Amino acid sequence: MPRSNRPRRPRDRAEDARDERDLARSIFGGPRTETRRGREFVVQTVSASAALKEYTCPGCALVVSPGTPHVVVWRADGLFGEQDDLAARRHWHTHCWRIS
Repeated sequence: MPRSNRPRRPRDRAEDARDERDLARSIFGGPRTETRRGREFVVQTVSASAALKEYTCPGCALVVSPGTPHVVVWRADGLFGEQDDLAARRHWHTHCWRIS
């Protein structure tokens, strides 16, 4: 009888979720650095499926609804260190960030 090369047990769901995150990272990319008004900012894209909470966009003061693709922005060159910069990150509509 020939041997089967298929796994006998189903794959772990955590592996599937990790694969989806890796796919999203390869499509949207990781954090990138942009310079605006003489300051450096780290910009991270958030996909619609990863946008689970409601935020207020600092560019237009309107709500970034759950399920809306947007960007998260924080300073890359803050004076008080990386932890303070991360604590001060803000969720922007992609369009609002582009025109700021």
